[in-house]
Amino acid sequence: MARIAVIGAGLGAMAASARLAAAGHQVTVYERAETYGGGVRHYERDGFRFDTGPGILHLPAVYRDLFVKTGRRTLEDSVELVRLDPAVRHVFPDGTAVSLPSGSRAGVVAALDAALGAGTGERWTDMLARARTVWDVTRRPLLEEPLTADGVTALREALARDPYPAVRGKGLLRRRAPTLAEAARDELRDPRAELIPAACALSYGLDPEAAPAGAAVLAYMEHTFGSWYVLGGMRALADALYARCTERKVEFRFGCEVRGVVLRGGRAVGVRTAGEPEVAADAVVSGAPGVPGCEAGTGAEGEAGKAAGDEAGKAAGDGAGTGADSPGMSRLTVLLALRGARPAGTVHRTVVHRPGSGVPPVTVLRPDDPSLVPDAEHETAVLSVPVAPADVRGEDEGARRGQEPRLADELTAAADAAGLELGARVLWREVRTPRDVEAATGAPGGLVPAPALAGPRGPVRGRTGAGRPAHDAVDVRAPNGAEIKGLYRVGGWAHPGGGAAHAGMSGALAAGLIVEGDDWRGSR
Repeated sequence: MARIAVIGAGLGAMAASARLAAAGHQVTVYERAETYGGGVRHYERDGFRFDTGPGILHLPAVYRDLFVKTGRRTLEDSVELVRLDPAVRHVFPDGTAVSLPSGSRAGVVAALDAALGAGTGERWTDMLARARTVWDVTRRPLLEEPLTADGVTALREALARDPYPAVRGKGLLRRRAPTLAEAARDELRDPRAELIPAACALSYGLDPEAAPAGAAVLAYMEHTFGSWYVLGGMRALADALYARCTERKVEFRFGCEVRGVVLRGGRAVGVRTAGEPEVAADAVVSGAPGVPGCEAGTGAEGEAGKAAGDEAGKAAGDGAGTGADSPGMSRLTVLLALRGARPAGTVHRTVVHRPGSGVPPVTVLRPDDPSLVPDAEHETAVLSVPVAPADVRGEDEGARRGQEPRLADELTAAADAAGLELGARVLWREVRTPRDVEAATGAPGGLVPAPALAGPRGPVRGRTGAGRPAHDAVDVRAPNGAEIKGLYRVGGWAHPGGGAAHAGMSGALAAGLIVEGDDWRGSR
């Protein structure tokens, strides 16, 4: 039985903890906050309850596998999942609207043809069919195989080319692979239809003008595997995962920040907390945005050991995926407590596309969930919009608080312009900005990490139009197995990237390396 120290209590960290404890290891989780869940939080007031992080689950099979392999109760025994149907309703700037049914190609074709004109549905499903090629090529290396430090270069080279298939007669004069936005313009040939894949990419924190065309794989995943709501909100999933961890005797220490990873002989041998100079461990799993500073333990290694520790900290990927060059965005969210019952036929997820080039859409979530409201005569709505990295930084506290009412008004007005009629029903509202995300998760600037994708990434633009240079390779996240022996990475900033399902996979991959050894290449 090995002693495992886990830094952070996000979904990825808890997923790893449950698996490691089920394998017979002694696991202790150190979390700087007073609760678990990472970005999967909730807000309660006056009998209303809201998710303040992700509100929808994709690829639930990740958590089905986790619960099957760590205890007797399955995922469905632990939470109640509802597949959304329709999966989403899009309202376009010209007032046209379309609801896309869940998992039905024929239904999607018929809906798009009826709303946007004959042939639109076929063009969209053709794009999804090409995205399936991306899924087939990248599913194993990006979701099912762990990444170790010595495999980073090979993965970059293997996935540097976007596997999204070229369309005959399209883009023959291009000297580079198209972005998602360019592919959508070429293939969908309707400005409204082009907004559908763009909105999907933005929901994962990816700029469609910069993301490779292969980012269409995210829409393919949603279409194929569905969009799911956890009754009680996504926080109920975090609750169930925490319960599974405690059932497996995982120890949680809340309000306990890890200040550093202790090294000895080039290996992670423990952690240092605010109250303890060294807590011994046989392996350390970090779910933090960056690995806390690695340092030499006390004793014979002295200053030479500390220098080695500093160098090793860099090799471990300290801060990898969390800097200004990281793919991902933050979120501005408005929580609305509404008077009046939820109208019959209300769609759970509506994407409101606003007029203007580069103006991000507003996503409106209206769950049909009695547990979120004080009684049947009230409703909740969560409005959110992606915020580009350039807009996150440089925001001082006074300016932020002064802008909140205006920003909340803008999002509510956009929803009302799309016919949702929320503004007149508002009892009260709560605004969550990137600074709130940063305070809750520790992620710099409140950035929410995006999933890893194959293919080069173009400039990332803010509303000002300023961009960062294009990348010439896939954005590989910090490896699950770091260069330092005994140190492992999980969560959205580690391989395979952000999102609840991807975080869950990172926990499975890191746990597999610890249990099976560093040469383990994933389940087959």
